[in-house]
Amino acid sequence: MAKEQRGNREREGRSEGLEERIIKIRRCAAVVKGGRRFSFNAMVVVGDRQGRVAWGYGKANEVPPAVEKAAKEAEKSLKQLPKLSLTGETIPHRVVGKYGASKVILVPAGPGTGVKAGPGVRDVLVAAGIHNILTKVHGSTNAINLVKATIDGLKQLRTRDEVAALRGVTL
Repeated sequence: MAKEQRGNREREGRSEGLEERIIKIRRCAAVVKGGRRFSFNAMVVVGDRQGRVAWGYGKANEVPPAVEKAAKEAEKSLKQLPKLSLTGETIPHRVVGKYGASKVILVPAGPGTGVKAGPGVRDVLVAAGIHNILTKVHGSTNAINLVKATIDGLKQLRTRDEVAALRGVTL
């Protein structure tokens, strides 16, 4: 995707300085008596670049209302999700997120590596505030499933203290 188009894909959110990124816009056609009637589906990722990220899905007869509905749903679900446990600018350990036939492997990386990821996965990681990470996708490359698999992987992250408490040991 060209850089000019990529600039149009992110907008500042309405509340709390949230950033929203449009992942996918799909057109759906229903054949009616007078011809075809089109509607649009939009998937949006919302994040604060501080460890909170969520996705939303909206449907409408025009693109802007579909994006607005998706962003509103994402903001609503963002309030229910816990903040990610990030150490510095990367994730604390390797993790595998799964959704449907999509599998995303997230590997921590050293400073200066950047976000090495495809479009859907990259948008989620940037919205979450992760700056150095390596990723690999196995299975389906459906953008919507990749976003859900990435967020599933991020939910599995644990800090050293959380793991120690779960195992009942002290560090």
